[in-house]
Amino acid sequence: MASSDLSFSCTCGTVTGSLIEVGPAEGDHVICHCTDCQDLTHYLGQAGRVLDAHGGTALYQSRCARMTLHSGREQLACVHLTDKPTLRWYAACCRMPLFNSYRNGKIPYITTQLAACDPVARERLTGAPLGHLFTADGIGDTSALPQMSMGKLMRRFFPRMIRDMLSGDRRRCELFDARTLEPVSTPNRLTAEERQALQRD
Repeated sequence: MASSDLSFSCTCGTVTGSLIEVGPAEGDHVICHCTDCQDLTHYLGQAGRVLDAHGGTALYQSRCARMTLHSGREQLACVHLTDKPTLRWYAACCRMPLFNSYRNGKIPYITTQLAACDPVARERLTGAPLGHLFTADGIGDTSALPQMSMGKLMRRFFPRMIRDMLSGDRRRCELFDARTLEPVSTPNRLTAEERQALQRD
């Protein structure tokens, strides 16, 4: 594995892989406090492992073909928490969250849960967080956290998306069928009752 590659693994070690060419110039390290990111960890029973003290999730958004799986492909599962197009991927074996993506491969990106990555290498490779998203949804006093707007994140994301679309790399993402660009695992969509059960005081 190259020195710029970042390994990841689910909790039980069944799903493993690596992110290729990781660095601040190649992707965006952010902390997201949105309700959906928090709800995902509670749905999967992983809040204590993933969330920080303010309900933040450390994420690294990069090009869709920069992730390669080494093992456990058959254990990949995905869920829509809401009617939004975000698809959230996890390891069915131990319910560890792994990635976020669009609902299909037509809009190419992959956002990796840094909690699943090598803790030493991720600090060295991803650099400091660019900022915190959706701090209004966070836990406790988030006023001192350096905020980042979705607009700024999208402006950074857009050139990578165009490159992946023009180069054909969006058909090399291991989360989607290369021909149809549909997810390799059938998504589950939470019911209104399941969503309501995630609501917390």
